[in-house]
Amino acid sequence: MEKKQQKVLIIKVGYSETLDAGISTVTSYGDVLRTTVLLNLYKDDHVTWLVDEKAFPILKGNPFISRIMIYNLTSVLQLQAEEFDTVINLEKVPGLCALADSVSAWRRYGFRFDRRSGEAEAYDGTHDVLDICRNIEHKRHRKAFWQEGLFEMVGAHWKDEGYILGYQPKTKEKFDIGFNYQVGNKWPLKGWPMTYWKKLEKLAGRKYSVSWQQGQDDMEAYFDWINSCRVLVTNDSFGMHIAIALKKKFVAIFGPTHCQENCLYGLGTAFYPKDVTCDLFPCREEKCPHFKDGCMTATSPQEVFDTVKQMLD
Repeated sequence: MEKKQQKVLIIKVGYSETLDAGISTVTSYGDVLRTTVLLNLYKDDHVTWLVDEKAFPILKGNPFISRIMIYNLTSVLQLQAEEFDTVINLEKVPGLCALADSVSAWRRYGFRFDRRSGEAEAYDGTHDVLDICRNIEHKRHRKAFWQEGLFEMVGAHWKDEGYILGYQPKTKEKFDIGFNYQVGNKWPLKGWPMTYWKKLEKLAGRKYSVSWQQGQDDMEAYFDWINSCRVLVTNDSFGMHIAIALKKKFVAIFGPTHCQENCLYGLGTAFYPKDVTCDLFPCREEKCPHFKDGCMTATSPQEVFDTVKQMLD
């Protein structure tokens, strides 16, 4: 018997990261991209995705999204007048939680609006995820991959499904190594020091072609640049998730953020401060309370180069 197609609404605008407490006015592109792993569960359904306009290129052309709606007053009013089988709200912004509650559906996952507190609460199955957001100690010591928590929220089990990016790059491999050195304003401590990037360039330039990050002002150009690199060296950033989506080899350098929750799908190698004596690690702080240049300095250019060399040779 043929499965009946369901009508599904995913609310992932990008203002709050699903497994983090903070809410920001800066759109988290990485969180939007890695949420596309959920589409593996709804390939045969009619999926509507509500997203911030800035993150639209991440979803554009995705074969498993039937309709992309930009978050604005018009889309809100339309969604409130429609009916869905399933609503998945992955935003903790109170207004978006209230929107999710107001959309007609018989099955709901993710976050809801608490009328008494005026804050985000959890639908059934999401309480553990909300606890991870609110309890930094829980998050620090959590061993599960991010995707596992996301699938648990919708009552499913993650089986190594990957991200789904609709964009098809227009470039071929041109550079041996790409330096994805920039980080957003939210966590400046995630950036590997520029002096280290320069040292890595000197080491690599003797044998390999190097390209510094390009396409920052045009997301599709950014996708194309990453695709043009045989190996990407990157901070914990959007670029790392693009590399995963494009199935590129990469080296990721972590510091104040949680390395272990990131599944690298066998494509990359992660460096993180193994020997740093810090009781707050990974702290997820904007400013380091202990070290002048943060714990990113625990990873040396030489060890990164040695790993890149193994990937290229």
